[in-house]
Amino acid sequence: MNNLQKNTATLHHEFQWLGNVINARFQAYFNGKNTDVSEVEISEDSAYAQLVRKHDMSFMERIVLLLALSPHVVPQILDVFFTKNKTYDRDFSEFGGIAGTQHKGFLPTGETAAFILAGNDFGKRLEVQMLFNAEHFFAKEGILRLEYKSSNEPLLSGQLVLSKEFIHYFTEGTEYHPKFSSQFPAERLTTEMEWEDLILPDLTMEEVKDVLVWLKHNDTLMNEWGMSRKLKRGFRMLFYGPPGTGKTLTASLLGKQMDMEVYRVDLSQIVSKYIGETEKNMGSLFDQAENRNWILFFDEADALFGSRTATSSSNDKHANQEVAYLLQRVEDYPGVVILASNLKGNIDEAFSRRFQSMILFPIPNADERHRLWKSIFSKKVIFDGNIDLFDIAEEYELAGGAIINVVRYASLKALSRNTNMIELNDILQGIKREFRKEGKTISI
Repeated sequence: MNNLQKNTATLHHEFQWLGNVINARFQAYFNGKNTDVSEVEISEDSAYAQLVRKHDMSFMERIVLLLALSPHVVPQILDVFFTKNKTYDRDFSEFGGIAGTQHKGFLPTGETAAFILAGNDFGKRLEVQMLFNAEHFFAKEGILRLEYKSSNEPLLSGQLVLSKEFIHYFTEGTEYHPKFSSQFPAERLTTEMEWEDLILPDLTMEEVKDVLVWLKHNDTLMNEWGMSRKLKRGFRMLFYGPPGTGKTLTASLLGKQMDMEVYRVDLSQIVSKYIGETEKNMGSLFDQAENRNWILFFDEADALFGSRTATSSSNDKHANQEVAYLLQRVEDYPGVVILASNLKGNIDEAFSRRFQSMILFPIPNADERHRLWKSIFSKKVIFDGNIDLFDIAEEYELAGGAIINVVRYASLKALSRNTNMIELNDILQGIKREFRKEGKTISI
């Protein structure tokens, strides 16, 4: 069976069990008929089953998980909670639940879970409450939460909300990758390239390899060697240097090597002009990342982590408060945070001291540029007799990203002529275009 079929089989049996548990509670609560519904075993090796086994979930935990998932899969199983209290001509308070905006079914709350699992048993109600505290794996791994429409509501009145990631995981059996939005201001970085495609100075590459060593041995260092009491969690680094010198590719390759997801946050694009929005949106990103072991890559980091302004206005003061909040989140993040900047000096000095590594990505020298020119062109192209890639590399100081743009331009020029031959003028015109982007003019 594929992942979808495995999850379908597991959830079919699980929701049958949930239906029996709900029915038994109604029978006991309204008719005094106590019926024990034993916990069912999960035999399938599905995504859902793996999570249940990973946390050795109790009867209560499995019921809460199923209750949170049910509106997305079998909403009709909760229709029984629409039963009216005839004495007061209203809903039963003990059922909890809220009405959705578009959804016509019953949306369960913590109170719904307490009714199913505890009924009138006060002690068990307190046990149910414990499932929603910050130390429970439901919260720590971002699986589910109680969401409140307004403050000062009773503890269990919040809607039982399953994260989008786990809805996707349980229903499709595949990992969920959030998309860029105002609520999730980051995009996933992937690459088809390998380490041999990354051409960096020897010193830079050595420093990058040091990061790989930390990624490979961090768990042993912190836990087996007992250094967690002495060292701050996480690894914070600065990649600095001109655009196109390999900062983003290096971050992508680190994630690829370690089978970790990399999410890029372009701070120049998402710093909100509305006071408070940046802190809120970035806080949400960190909350998700902390449970997923992501590498967070902050591009254009100067936009938020640069030198802080004097507090000449209330807006300046709030902006500095937002920066202070994010600096703290970066410091407390247990995984890898990479800040990318064109200039080392653009980053606030007070924050620079908190980096474990600061790696310079310089413009490649002539030999490195020659290797880039040779490696980037397709093996299918041929060069006319006037082209000497080493001479071009020596004469024109370009970063790797700019060389890629020139190669693309020259290759498309050749294809437009229905040939695979690259002409010298194709390359030179591409170089001219790249210098023009930087406001430079060259005679070719």
